[in-house]
Amino acid sequence: MSAAASSSTTAVAQELVELCRAGKNLDAIEKFYSPQIVSIESMENEAMPAEMKGIDAIREKNKWWVENNEVHSAEVNGPFVGDREFAVQYTYETTFKPTGERMKMTEMALYTVEGGKIVKEHFFYKT
Repeated sequence: MSAAASSSTTAVAQELVELCRAGKNLDAIEKFYSPQIVSIESMENEAMPAEMKGIDAIREKNKWWVENNEVHSAEVNGPFVGDREFAVQYTYETTFKPTGERMKMTEMALYTVEGGKIVKEHFFYKT
């Protein structure tokens, strides 16, 4: 692991986690996401494809999530840092507004950092 890469990755990882713990996920996107970000969900649904590219698509994805989910609680664990990647575990209790269904979900996000920016995020879900 190179010191420069791990230092940059660690700094991005720590601040992203701090912002997410404070409920400022959208601020983290604006600060750390590359304009060419690639976002991969392990499962797609009727509202969203599994893979999205570009910062505007990611902004829209997050806007949809905020508009459709009421968050009752959020827990952010990590970061777990490697050379160019880091992982964060998120646990949310939400109500899906269109159906009123309340649920608890846990996901693991794997982020790839290049040049101080997140260029890829990949989400995995506990089933």
